[in-house]
Amino acid sequence: MAKKTVKFNKEGINKLPNDKPVVYKILTQSGGNNYTGSAKRGRVKARLGEHLPGGRDYIPGTKVQIEQLNDIGEARQKASRVVKVSKPKHNKKGK
Repeated sequence: MAKKTVKFNKEGINKLPNDKPVVYKILTQSGGNNYTGSAKRGRVKARLGEHLPGGRDYIPGTKVQIEQLNDIGEARQKASRVVKVSKPKHNKKGK
């Protein structure tokens, strides 16, 4: 499926596709994974906006990388596997 990396700000987020579910990684300046999550089709931009400064679920980062998948179940499973392997600093257990 399609992957895309943009700056983690409003302008960058607005360049992302919103037509399929995604797994996203919020990356540090050095490219490390700070947070991994999933977002439903039609809610990608809104969910990532919640992680920006001033959002209800702020996560620090400089870039965001998304991977589009066919359905939200597949996206959630992949996000779970990524969290298990990479243990991002801002992912909390049970979330």
